[in-house]
Amino acid sequence: MKKNILVCGFSYHTSKFYTSHRGQGLGSYLIRLQTEGAGVVSVNGRESRLAPGDVLLLPPGTLYELRIGEEPAADPSAAKIASGDYYLFCLNDQMIAWWNRAPRKWKYRIEPSEMLLSLWKQLILEKHRLSEDNRELTAHLLGAFCLYLDRAIHETDPAQSRPYTAARMKRYVEAHAMETFALEDVAKHVGLSVSRAVHLFKESYGKTMIQYAMDIRLSGAVDRMNYTSMTLGQISDSCGFKSYTFFHKVFKEKYGISPAAYRSKVQEMLPVLHDR
Repeated sequence: MKKNILVCGFSYHTSKFYTSHRGQGLGSYLIRLQTEGAGVVSVNGRESRLAPGDVLLLPPGTLYELRIGEEPAADPSAAKIASGDYYLFCLNDQMIAWWNRAPRKWKYRIEPSEMLLSLWKQLILEKHRLSEDNRELTAHLLGAFCLYLDRAIHETDPAQSRPYTAARMKRYVEAHAMETFALEDVAKHVGLSVSRAVHLFKESYGKTMIQYAMDIRLSGAVDRMNYTSMTLGQISDSCGFKSYTFFHKVFKEKYGISPAAYRSKVQEMLPVLHDR
């Protein structure tokens, strides 16, 4: 089978739009993410509204129809169409293998990470570079894209009791873990009260937002001790700890030794690793 991405891009609609594959159905796999606005999709005769965060996963042969700007606004005088989406049509051995790894529904609600969108944008860019032999790079990008998409789906899978709003909070914490943020910031990001946000996060992930952020900070500190020559004070500051004393305390609680002792062990191991 020819190994390529057939079509990959981003669409932004400011007027009514319609497309249909109702004859023989789609000729390839389709992955489509609604990023802004709304639309109506028909999949094998079943209609569904699309909202930001809705992702479609459709295999070849699917009877597919998309309509943008169909539903009237509550205030006709303010009616404006603004709908954005990323899409990828693909038919190759790599996509078939990924698709068959797990049962897949045709529609999910996800919180797309910056990395997922970045990979999508990079695939679009590589597809535009027609004069370059970029098939190997494109294959790696597609593989990473599919894995990140699986992660986003898993994080909001109702079977895992991890709703969409909880995933949005988790993304926010991950993006700001190395900075100073307040629970109020996270709650405001998802439109919840602080008490509801705190309860939902703990219920979904088994730990508080602060505990999760602390795990990320400590993991970052370990990486810096392992792979950089930064001082412990610099590591403490760069990982978002409010003071070195606090960093020392939480590090020892988690790993059983002080940061200085851990750094010494790392340095002792370096000659051994270099001799191998």
